Amino acid sequence: MSVETVSTNRAHGGMQGVYRHQSTATGTPMTFSVFVPDHAEGAQLPVLWYLSGLTCTHANVTEKGEYRAACAEQGVIFIAPDTSPRGDDVPDDEAYDFGKGAGFYVDATEEPWGANFRMRSYVEDELPGLILREFPMADLARQGITGHSMGGHGALTIALRNPDRFRSVSAFAPIVAPAQCPWGEKALGGYLGQDRAAWRLHDAVALIEDGARLPELLVDQGDADAFLTEQLKPELLAGACRTAGIDLQLRMQPGYDHSYYFISSFMADHVAWHAERLKR
Repeated sequence: MSVETVSTNRAHGGMQGVYRHQSTATGTPMTFSVFVPDHAEGAQLPVLWYLSGLTCTHANVTEKGEYRAACAEQGVIFIAPDTSPRGDDVPDDEAYDFGKGAGFYVDATEEPWGANFRMRSYVEDELPGLILREFPMADLARQGITGHSMGGHGALTIALRNPDRFRSVSAFAPIVAPAQCPWGEKALGGYLGQDRAAWRLHDAVALIEDGARLPELLVDQGDADAFLTEQLKPELLAGACRTAGIDLQLRMQPGYDHSYYFISSFMADHVAWHAERLKR
């Protein structure tokens, strides 16, 4: 498996790269970005994964996330994959919330989605293996994960299914209970079929109800987010964590919406929070 370097740019005492490779999980080319702070030769740095939201690619956070100064200061590698497979032969939907740009970090079982929409396997297995091989400075014994909206859903569910892999987990305005909101019902039903029992592995609240545990979570949510009431429902995560004894720090941020103006405002906080736990 060869990796093509699309671009590299020096920034904030580190190197921002964008890379492309042929994915075996999705059967398509996939693009991802990696920021590596300057470091001593032979040193290994902890890794923070960032999963993007609906309609996004790796580029949204890479260009607007404002994480590089914080990652350089903290000595943390930042990795941002795409949200879904892409290409002329990949099936799509006319709506923004299903198909390309809306992979929901699941392995689809329904046709025509099953052949390509395998973002769970890509993010959980294939891309970490590629990072381990291509970026020897990345210490995958010290990983954190975060994400926004659909990517927050991905970060929470991946971490809850793999509690021994991640030392730290956070999210920005995550979809916490996709089985209980229109975005999630459409995506999980379309990709996984109508057996709602199969959805529970891809629903953070359901996973916690079914016994999955993490020691702590950090979630930032804008109280002026247009999707707050219908789609995001952070109170459901708060209730599940309270019942399960999970230490959830849910910060409702006054006046903030769902955009990268919101994400970039609190990105440095998240990077520092992860770094504190990744350096232990």
